[in-house]
Amino acid sequence: MRLRFWPVFLRNFLVWKKLLIPSLIANIAEPLMWLVAFGYGLGALVGDVNLGGEKVPYIVFLASGSICMSAMNAATFEALYSAFSRMHMQKTWDGIMNAPVRLDDVLLAEMLWAAFKALFTVTAILLVMLGLGIVQSWKLLMAWPILLGVGVVFSCMALIFNALAKGYDFFTYYFTLFLTPMMFLSGIFFPLDTLPEMVRWVANILPLTQAVALVRPLFLDQWPSNVLLHVGILVVYGVGSWLIALHLTRKRFKQ
Repeated sequence: MRLRFWPVFLRNFLVWKKLLIPSLIANIAEPLMWLVAFGYGLGALVGDVNLGGEKVPYIVFLASGSICMSAMNAATFEALYSAFSRMHMQKTWDGIMNAPVRLDDVLLAEMLWAAFKALFTVTAILLVMLGLGIVQSWKLLMAWPILLGVGVVFSCMALIFNALAKGYDFFTYYFTLFLTPMMFLSGIFFPLDTLPEMVRWVANILPLTQAVALVRPLFLDQWPSNVLLHVGILVVYGVGSWLIALHLTRKRFKQ
């Protein structure tokens, strides 16, 4: 098997490495501000959260959800703004495809790079959380492959909108109508059982909800339940989104 996507992936990594420090700071600053402001500030008022009959400190509850949100955001931004710049504005994709590299290889490299960049981001955030003593469990090692998978899923979804976009303004619809509501409906800031039944039904099929359900128990030194169900839903979102993104991108480059 020829790994024709690898040079494209490596090219993106080498470019990013030149801006490693400012890039990481930009990616971890916002989630850490959420964690400090809500975890310590609001957490002092909320106290513990009742999670399945167990009392959980709010900052731990928030940290376990916000790490999934960070993976989603990092992968999404890379697969939208950065990929769109390379594809449409800078014409980098056109230059790459003058070499023996297909469009499918370029798209695969963009998807994997966005997922790995999300993994780099959440690793830095996890290290800060460990340094602050928010979480100590060795089970967090299992969070890495899960968060990488989350990055893959959301980068595939973002590449759909990358293929449809005519300009950067188009991405506002994706963030406003899909990502932002999902942030508040996926159990990041409050337990899902506080939502109305109809809203809870919708929340339970969202991809970010599955990620939180898999990662949060690891923060509590527990193993997640219904793993196959949560992973299965994420796989459906990821594979379905990838096939749609691939079709739309091919169609765009034929125009």
